[in-house]
Amino acid sequence: MTGARYIKPQGELRQSQVVMTFGPGSMVDLPKHSVLIAGLDYWSGGGTEIFEARLAAKAAKLLDLPSVRLVTPPPSDDDPLGSNPHIEAFQFPEWFITQDNERDSSPMFGRTRLLVHRKALTRGAYIDRNKKRRSVVPIRFVRACRCGHIGDIDWYAFVHQGKSECTQQQRQLFIDERGTSGDLTEIFIRCECGKAERSVAQAARFQDRALGNCDGSRPWLGPFTKEACGEPSRLLIRSASNAYFPQTMSVISLPDRNEAVRKAVDAAWDYLDIVETMEDLEREMRRPKVREALDGVSPEEAFAQIVARRTAAPAPDKSVKQAELETLAASKEEIGSDQAEGVFYARSLPKPIWDRPWMKPIDRIVLVHRLREVGAQVGFTRFESAAPDIEGELDLGVKRAVLARETTWLPAYENKGEGIFLQFSSAYLNAWVKRPAVVKQGIRLKQGFDAWKAERQGSSRLFPGLPYVALHSFSHLLLTAVALECGYPASSIRERIYAIPSVGYGVLLYTGSSDAEGTLGGLIQVGRRIHNSVRSALELGLLCSNDPVCAQHDPENRQEHRHLHGAACHGCVLTAETSCEQQNDFLDRALVVKTVEELGAELFSDAGW
Repeated sequence: MTGARYIKPQGELRQSQVVMTFGPGSMVDLPKHSVLIAGLDYWSGGGTEIFEARLAAKAAKLLDLPSVRLVTPPPSDDDPLGSNPHIEAFQFPEWFITQDNERDSSPMFGRTRLLVHRKALTRGAYIDRNKKRRSVVPIRFVRACRCGHIGDIDWYAFVHQGKSECTQQQRQLFIDERGTSGDLTEIFIRCECGKAERSVAQAARFQDRALGNCDGSRPWLGPFTKEACGEPSRLLIRSASNAYFPQTMSVISLPDRNEAVRKAVDAAWDYLDIVETMEDLEREMRRPKVREALDGVSPEEAFAQIVARRTAAPAPDKSVKQAELETLAASKEEIGSDQAEGVFYARSLPKPIWDRPWMKPIDRIVLVHRLREVGAQVGFTRFESAAPDIEGELDLGVKRAVLARETTWLPAYENKGEGIFLQFSSAYLNAWVKRPAVVKQGIRLKQGFDAWKAERQGSSRLFPGLPYVALHSFSHLLLTAVALECGYPASSIRERIYAIPSVGYGVLLYTGSSDAEGTLGGLIQVGRRIHNSVRSALELGLLCSNDPVCAQHDPENRQEHRHLHGAACHGCVLTAETSCEQQNDFLDRALVVKTVEELGAELFSDAGW
């Protein structure tokens, strides 16, 4: 878009929308404009800086930068004498359709309207050859590629299937709707020359390269900001759900675990000074004083701290979820600080309160009274989303579109809230996954994943494993059950699934608010009766309104294209994508409870219900 029109549109978006939905490179319909949100270089600075060292370090490593700041988007300021913070935008697309119902002389063309370029407009309207002023609306079709590049379609080249004299002569183009359904097969682009017309449906078949190859245009970064690409251009509808996928990374702020481990090792250093191997450490931990000093610290953490102290080596870089799980699964009854300024505080719920026969796979319940979630957008994709892996890390090999020409800060958000953590027994899960019925169902799910990957050449996504699928499916059922009691809508409750064999397994359901005081405690109250919610969740999974069709779904079925689902549909397990960390993929309630198919692969037995 070399002749991009730079505008300051009149309109407002919530700060959270700018990070999650309408970030740089997204298309937004405002009252008087259709715009492309500009890159961070065109924002009037940011709002408040958020300090979260763990997330900042992860984002900087991902983007191959020495450092990066996390800053909230510019806030709204109605003060005429204030700094007037704002986000700039570019007018996009630059092709428009006249708003009239004039029909061509031949009935065969149906509803015909003029297709005009921005340069042909006068004060936002088109003056036709009869001096008639016609209002216009942006065309809803643009071209884009999977790398995030986007631009206007060359309609002259498309309708003539290549170069034509009509381009230089600027002959009039028409868009005809030859039906009432709005289907692409009924929409035609026609040239005034009378020799060329073409269905928009042909543009949708990107394998035919009807729109040519992508030229690497990045108009949200400003004019003349292209890069090498060569991918086939695809037809994109501006308002479609696959037009923009923000790629975000989030972490739960944790108490400084390394500091706690260091202090514990300090307290027992007189005994630990001689430790050279893990066997030495295990022997020393038999001493009551050492065992008391290292209470709540795993042997692996203590040994790593001992080695680091001797070698001055940096601590190993843990994944996002590994650090969180180690904190949540700590054996102490209290985790974090109960002071008002603390960002994390959790307490274990005594087992006699929640222990029931159907809770057998669960080892521990932790009520997270206070937590802080910090997230940042690091890029975006189009057509296909790129979700974090099961450890919360973004794939370094994913081709993401950049947010700025020179990135020094990232748009971020901060939510304060509460949550419930359910720690599962590693021994129970390890035994469950070896059962013949579970192995058989795992083969079916893996075959479905292989079929999904065969349709997406180049995808680096990996199958997460059966424990993850089971916990993920259970999380969705529990989220639905909890939402009926806690006072928060299901779409405002989010999940984090922990399935790290070397550390443990667990499910965290949490909610948060940008308000300084956080949320109101509804999840904590439900957490005190979590055994009732778990039972309700399991009962929800027993029978789906779409059974037996849902329970009999074959992941490998190439007609339905639901390769990442087992027994899962909108009638049972699927929930709002704002809640799910995998965009409603990798779900199968047959791994949680017994369905009408009775596969025998359920994690939770029906005994004692």
